Amino acid sequence: MEQARAVKTVVVEPTPAELADRVADRFLTRLRARTRDGRVAHVCLTGGSMGGAVLAAAAEHPRAAKIDWSLVHFWWGDERFVARDDADRNSLQSRRALLDRIPVPAENVHEAAEPGEMTLDEAAAAYAAELARYGTDERPWPSFAVCFLGVGPDGHIASLFPDRPEVTVTDAAVLPVRDSPKPPPERITLTRPVINASKRVWLVLTGADKASALGLALAGASYASVPAAGAKGRRRTVFFVDEAAASEVSPDLIDLDY
Repeated sequence: MEQARAVKTVVVEPTPAELADRVADRFLTRLRARTRDGRVAHVCLTGGSMGGAVLAAAAEHPRAAKIDWSLVHFWWGDERFVARDDADRNSLQSRRALLDRIPVPAENVHEAAEPGEMTLDEAAAAYAAELARYGTDERPWPSFAVCFLGVGPDGHIASLFPDRPEVTVTDAAVLPVRDSPKPPPERITLTRPVINASKRVWLVLTGADKASALGLALAGASYASVPAAGAKGRRRTVFFVDEAAASEVSPDLIDLDY
């Protein structure tokens, strides 16, 4: 299994739209395989344009009607600490794209608190406590069947930004983030141990401005400086990219069949 963790593969589609369709198809295939015999699936979502595009494509896919959504729990890798109806809110985007369009029980959707309900530190602690409700004997959080991550041009994932202390924390599940280099300034984020406990980590990125970050992540750069380099699923680590982002990818890393 450790050998599998070390292998990072790349799946390439010509355009962002084709990429969203392919990721959505793989996502629903994985959920169907996980839930058809009654097993629960925990899924970690991401924000951003591609995060929303993948979920919207999943909502339109015929296979969505075959999933027992009562067995699926949704979480987020990070959340902007803004009101639930704020356009910057990752969960609002996810709801509009998919969650409001499928019969998933409300209690299966695990959102972070908003300002006015709790302070930023309280919201991070409450999210960690909610994760712990679904933890295992090994760790106080669930192992995500799929953990989606976006990747910024600087190589950040979730709200783990380069050369900041949050990216190296290993003794907490959730952290408050202040003075984020990308607005809005206040956020909460999962830490690397939670992300890397996932069975599958799927990083979805498009555009030529992401090519350098992708190349560094695949080359094994320091995760402190390129957080995407430190994201590893226990079974699979897959970068889903469009052709523009794949300009610096070695052909032997591209998986034509996944």
